[in-house]
Amino acid sequence: MRSKEKRLMNLRLSDKDLVAMENILKQILKGRGFFNGIASYCTANTLVIEALLQNAKNTQKPVLIEATANQVNQYGGYTGMTPQEFADFVYHIADQMGCNRSLIILGGDHLGPLTFKSHPEEEAMEKAKVLVREYVKAGFTKIHLDTSMKLASDAKEEPLSTKTIAKRGAVLYQACMDAFSQMRGKVIQKPVFVIGSEVPIPGGATEEEEGISVTKITDFVDTVETYKEVFKEHRISQAWENIIAVVVQPGVEFGDSQVFYYNREEAKGLCHSLKDYPTLVFEGHSTDYQTKEKLKEMVEDGIAILKVGPALTFRLREALFSLSLMEKELISKEKQACFIEVLEEVMLAEPENWINHYHGNEEEIALARKYSYSDRCRYYLTNPRVQEAIQILLRNIDHVGIPLNLLHQYMPNQYEKVVRGQLKNHAKQLVYDAVLEVVSTYEYAVRN
Repeated sequence: MRSKEKRLMNLRLSDKDLVAMENILKQILKGRGFFNGIASYCTANTLVIEALLQNAKNTQKPVLIEATANQVNQYGGYTGMTPQEFADFVYHIADQMGCNRSLIILGGDHLGPLTFKSHPEEEAMEKAKVLVREYVKAGFTKIHLDTSMKLASDAKEEPLSTKTIAKRGAVLYQACMDAFSQMRGKVIQKPVFVIGSEVPIPGGATEEEEGISVTKITDFVDTVETYKEVFKEHRISQAWENIIAVVVQPGVEFGDSQVFYYNREEAKGLCHSLKDYPTLVFEGHSTDYQTKEKLKEMVEDGIAILKVGPALTFRLREALFSLSLMEKELISKEKQACFIEVLEEVMLAEPENWINHYHGNEEEIALARKYSYSDRCRYYLTNPRVQEAIQILLRNIDHVGIPLNLLHQYMPNQYEKVVRGQLKNHAKQLVYDAVLEVVSTYEYAVRN
């Protein structure tokens, strides 16, 4: 390894390093630098972000945190946060955790007319331009332009053409760069972009599927060449320098109770086609629940951006359930937080975030509410009643303390670290460590 690469691998980022941050990000995402790839953590959950930033602080490695258009937009999204508020939210947690802000890379996912698709093109695209501008102005430096969905004015009987997708993408690219040009002197990093018309459904499949088709090579090439042509038509050919990845379907997905694992033989042809586009890598969505070996294969094959979201809160929910079960053994009933029961009550009272996603009989749907890989629970973790139950649970556990034999029963992985002195037997630290078990699979995949 060259000495420059060794120096970069040992980099400790500080405020003065922000000037170089864009170059490092582009090196990572182009697969040409000292990293093989990067994990993209798509989450707005406080406990998950705390775990991610504690890990970034400990490792002194950059962490990419993304928000989706339905989570965060100019109208608040389902989190109630605008892009600037989300950025402030993440930075505030970083300050509390003692994590240097310069370690944080913010990304925007599915940015486009996704949440405005019920409107005709003119109206939807105007709203989408406002959306992407707000993301750029808030300091998001990785922008996924997603214009793959039909709008109200599009013909229902015809598929959306790649040319239409690219034209809308070019319009949003220009809106982003216009916003960036107004920030000179305030924002140092220049945004980089991800494109792609074959975009999986955010949050996983809505029902069980028979199989997942890998993106056709012709479709990938068509996307790239059409975008180049459209950029030329818009007289922004130089924009291609800022496109670092294309979203494809490499054959991975998950549903309520199944995971489609990466098969590198099936994706071999698609991944081989990257050789014709040496400045690009693939971005893989829905990589949740893949094994660390499968994730590493994906990175080695050029799928260098690994998006993960529901798996993080799925593991968080598992950890909170474990604490709740231990609480039932340690705390008198009248003082228990009853987190599991409260979560179920709230989900039943407000079914809009799961009712169209879970299918089957009453018993099957009840199981899915708790244990589905799609993890619709995550939409309820910010509910005031659920939040109160979580806080009471954490306080109860820390007040009484967890006997090691009980910890061994419900959180055996954390038990091993506690007895070795590697982890404190405190409720939040146990939760963080559980979430970081997911993170560790991605760190394994992207490191050299």
